[in-house]
Amino acid sequence: MMNWRAKIAVAAGVLLLAGCRELPRYFGSDTTIARAGGKELRLGDVRSVVPKGLSGEDSAAFMQVYVDRWIIKQLKLEEAETLFSSSAGDIDKMVEEYRQALLIRQLDQHYVDRSIDTLFTDDEIAAYYNAHKADFKLDRTIVKGRIVRFGAGYRQAAKLKTLMASKSEAQQQDFRDICEKNDFSVSDFREQWIDFPEFLSYLPTLRSQNYDSVLASTAVQEMRDSYSRYYFQIDAVMREGEPIPLERLRENIRRILFNRRKGEIIRQHEEELRMRAEENGEVKVFGGKRDPQEPAPETMENRENEAKR
Repeated sequence: MMNWRAKIAVAAGVLLLAGCRELPRYFGSDTTIARAGGKELRLGDVRSVVPKGLSGEDSAAFMQVYVDRWIIKQLKLEEAETLFSSSAGDIDKMVEEYRQALLIRQLDQHYVDRSIDTLFTDDEIAAYYNAHKADFKLDRTIVKGRIVRFGAGYRQAAKLKTLMASKSEAQQQDFRDICEKNDFSVSDFREQWIDFPEFLSYLPTLRSQNYDSVLASTAVQEMRDSYSRYYFQIDAVMREGEPIPLERLRENIRRILFNRRKGEIIRQHEEELRMRAEENGEVKVFGGKRDPQEPAPETMENRENEAKR
């Protein structure tokens, strides 16, 4: 007797023929090509999932793998339903809850996509930052500064240091020209905050040593190793516990403001949805405070009071 894998190969051959010419009637879409776990897989089902553009042999190979996996899936489902039949109700409940959650999420996203404005002005970002500045605290020291590395034998090192320290734009341009001409390595972090340990990583430092002392000066300082000299200057320092600078939080605040707007849109839609349903009499809450327009429910005490009148 032909085993089930061989039968899949035969069915794959049928699909290969289908890709070349019209199938005979007895190989129509209702032809059963596999049966497992009390379920049947028909040729039409497989033909609909074969990716377009595959060659005949690739289509047949795809079909064989697909049918193989389908059989294993049905067998496992059949075994699972047998083993866990007592918890089938719980599983159905979980599936239904998940389905409902997906539908609600899709509905919420529909109204968010239709209504949300994703643009936030600098004033809005700054206002949120100022209102919540106490919530944003640094957990490490950060700095702004600049580092230049050059050969240990460079003869105009003193001039380079003077130019680097100068406040004159003309002398700063001379500094940049010299660095470019001599191919010196310049790491410039004056326009952005950088973690102090990362700043130190550009210098010949040791992890076991503490370098907090260099934070006390804004002057040009120097370090050396066997091959190079390093001039560095720390322009600004913010220490652990101080507020995180706004420029480091802009993207985070944008996400916060976006989620806030998103929540507002969802809440507004929920309120409108409920209000409309209540106006149409589609919502009724039982067990709470009784509507004064409704007749009181009949009880034994009510009947006795009525009889006394």
